[in-house]
Amino acid sequence: MNQTADVVIIGGGLEGTAAAWSLSQRGVTDVLVAERSTVGSGMTGKSSGIVRCHYGVSSLAAMATTSLDVFEKPEQFLGPHAGDIGFRQTGYVVGVGEPNVGALRKSLAAQRAVGVQTEEIDADEVAALWPTADLSPFAAFGWEARGGYGDAYQTAQAFAISARAAGVRIRQGANVTDLLVDGDRVTGIRLADGTEVSAGTVVVATGAWTRPFLARHGVDVPIRVVREQIVLIDPGMDLGPVPVFSDLVSLQYVRPELGGEILFGNSDLAHCEDADPDDYLNRATAGFVDLTVDKVGTRFPGLTDASITGSYAGCYDVTPDWNPVISAGGLDGLIVAAGFSGHGFKIAPAVGRLVADLVTDGRSVDPRIPETDFALSRFADGTLLKSPYPYVGAGEMR
Repeated sequence: MNQTADVVIIGGGLEGTAAAWSLSQRGVTDVLVAERSTVGSGMTGKSSGIVRCHYGVSSLAAMATTSLDVFEKPEQFLGPHAGDIGFRQTGYVVGVGEPNVGALRKSLAAQRAVGVQTEEIDADEVAALWPTADLSPFAAFGWEARGGYGDAYQTAQAFAISARAAGVRIRQGANVTDLLVDGDRVTGIRLADGTEVSAGTVVVATGAWTRPFLARHGVDVPIRVVREQIVLIDPGMDLGPVPVFSDLVSLQYVRPELGGEILFGNSDLAHCEDADPDDYLNRATAGFVDLTVDKVGTRFPGLTDASITGSYAGCYDVTPDWNPVISAGGLDGLIVAAGFSGHGFKIAPAVGRLVADLVTDGRSVDPRIPETDFALSRFADGTLLKSPYPYVGAGEMR
């Protein structure tokens, strides 16, 4: 069976559906999204869903702040049938110790320069937001009132609904086994059932599965797959409307859950555990639970009756500089959107727009978000995308 499309997107996760949505907004609707299982069934559903614009890399900060508009007004951007995408605007606070005060202040200023609404607040203000926290080790805090958390799975579904409504085709249970290539140009895809789909452009948005898929065609996307663990905690009390708290002293983050629980994640990413995205332990280890108890107990001594209620794990698709590839690369007609390194949810709407830019214009239309920042070629060239204001101990995610 032979089919055609102007654009084929491989992967129906958050980034693939965001690209389909954004293309449909440009009037590019002869688009096929090929998803091997169901929309959002891969690592999208494992996201911790933090929404923040706190990045030292200005292009990432710009992507995050433009994405906020979509999170805040989903019906306006995604249509009346998008429904609740799970965004809760609790605010986002980040705290640093004395060695990182200078980096924090420079980073906040750079963020404001690209439109992020962020400010420095004092310990008394943070104590009012998180009264159970021990704030004594912190020397400075950043605050984003528009920050919070969301649900990546629900957001992917909303992107898919919006794209479908505009005419995009989304095929679930469509396992792409290979690219169709003619010389140095991609001409389409082949599915496991033998169907071939010809296309002028193929977007690979396959996350943790990207490197082996493209390696057979000589395209090296240097992604390392690592396991990331999450623990859910019953605080043993009504916390009220607490914000997301990013602790860059003990290297952890916590956020509220809708049912009153707390979600805990570890921000110490200096040593990560390699993983097979098709075969990994989908829960926290005993050692990670001990780490959770130690970090949460130290930072939030007021939670005297807290208890662990559950855990899960997912995989990050990590590049050497911990920043994504959103780029043409390797073969004519090929665009890669992968290697999100834990940033993918909060910037997803902007990722979709940048992919659409590359498809329709060959470059970014937003001067704050140069496509060269996310070029695949930067790894071979040695021009890695790094924050000019790195935090001691937490450089990977900032």
